[in-house]
Amino acid sequence: MSEEEMVSKGRRKLLIGVTSAIGAVGAVGVATPFVRSWQPSAKARAAGAPVEADISQLQVGQKMVVEWQGRPVWIVRRSPEALATLPKIEGKLSDPRSEEPQQPEYAMNDHRSIRPEILVLLGICTHLGCSPVYRPDVGAADLGGESWLGGFFCPCHGSKFDLAGRVYKGVPAPTNLEVPPYRYLSDNVLLVGEDEEAA
Repeated sequence: MSEEEMVSKGRRKLLIGVTSAIGAVGAVGVATPFVRSWQPSAKARAAGAPVEADISQLQVGQKMVVEWQGRPVWIVRRSPEALATLPKIEGKLSDPRSEEPQQPEYAMNDHRSIRPEILVLLGICTHLGCSPVYRPDVGAADLGGESWLGGFFCPCHGSKFDLAGRVYKGVPAPTNLEVPPYRYLSDNVLLVGEDEEAA
């Protein structure tokens, strides 16, 4: 084989290698948007795609947060003692029976939830949209001492809510904290953003 043929063969191998590499990069470039199109867009997720929450590790008295529609959703596991305090403060609340329509029908009860021990709320104050602080500490001096039986306090303007998210009288927040639609997929998994009727 002549030197010219060897150079020509080497060039051919080089060109085939370069062309193959460019083709592979192009295929990845074309496939990436196609594969991404299978996933829900950020706009679709923000519009309300349901979110799963595993509550198996949630201890009594603890609060966990998941995000749905770009908003915080609180999930709190309440103790029997905390549930027992709910009827005791009804006279101090603006809407103790949750008659304002900011929760699904299945949350229009004393504990405002499907299962009494598990509370699900949007973590946004109904006054101006601040995020209240979870204050389960009974008797907190800065929140009324012995009359405070635990709940949520909004530091922005002083609104207070009980452990069912019901608003106290005489505070800036006009309504109870909102209960989003949700349902149980199993004993330990919630689906926030979709209830039984939509399933």
